[in-house]
Amino acid sequence: MKAAFLDYDTVSNGDLDVSALSAAVDELRLFGADDSKTAERLREVEIVLLNKAELSRELLQGASTLKLLAVAGTGTNNIDVVAARELGVAVCNVRGYCTMYVAQHVWGLILSLNQHLSEYGRLAGDGSWTRNEVLTVLSHPIRELDGRIFGVVGWGELGRGAARIAEAFGMRVIIANRRGQSPLPDRVDLDELLATADIVSLHCPLNDSTRGLMGSREFALMKPDALLINTARGGLVDGQALATALKKGRLAGAGIDVLPHEPPREGDPLLDPAIPNLILTPHVAWAAREARQRCLDEMAANIKDFREGGRRSRVV
Repeated sequence: MKAAFLDYDTVSNGDLDVSALSAAVDELRLFGADDSKTAERLREVEIVLLNKAELSRELLQGASTLKLLAVAGTGTNNIDVVAARELGVAVCNVRGYCTMYVAQHVWGLILSLNQHLSEYGRLAGDGSWTRNEVLTVLSHPIRELDGRIFGVVGWGELGRGAARIAEAFGMRVIIANRRGQSPLPDRVDLDELLATADIVSLHCPLNDSTRGLMGSREFALMKPDALLINTARGGLVDGQALATALKKGRLAGAGIDVLPHEPPREGDPLLDPAIPNLILTPHVAWAAREARQRCLDEMAANIKDFREGGRRSRVV
């Protein structure tokens, strides 16, 4: 079977080993991201690998030989999966490949915010420390995490990974009930979690029930010294409401790795440099080389299984 990776440069800068992928197909072509050439690249291949490339119904209908879409990640919102199902095109994804690095990034954001690393780094380098040691050292509040509460919204593999690290810091973990589902005895309603947690970390999928999950009402429920972390999906958070909450001191800080549109559109409220205590990263909470290599190897395993008649990691 012939295969084409539509946007290989979004997962590798030449630092990954593609031997497992090459062995899983008869012919593999690696392309850089170029939406204008997607239709052309879909022709005469049975397997398409992709990360962020968007595949509409029209594009899928024009791919007469297509049998499998192998996604480099968990989300499939860039694919018209309804059309794929109707056209008999299988879709598989990769889960759990970056759990350790997502948790690592979550805690990089938390510790940077809690310790005010960028602010103290600036004060150490701009002469403030030399001019007034007392004011410099005590200029930003630093809290011990031991004994505080870590709130997880989305108790999947990623949420569990972040929670294990919280427990290592001596924090107590609480978990939010899923919206629209029966409450579980070991969980709390979201409103209670927001009012209780010192750190709120989002790990839930984006769907109709979670879109805009965190808005003005939710930020008003949170403690003024609490932190919000979002490494899940940008659409979970109302960016304007978060910007307002941070500017007015209703939250102590936020670490955001995802935005509703990526790359962000001009005018995104979270791009405002005047927002205090915000760390914004460009959706890199998956991008460790080890995680990306693991993802490619899992894609290869999915393709091999598909060719043998299996349904490994199948979404459609």
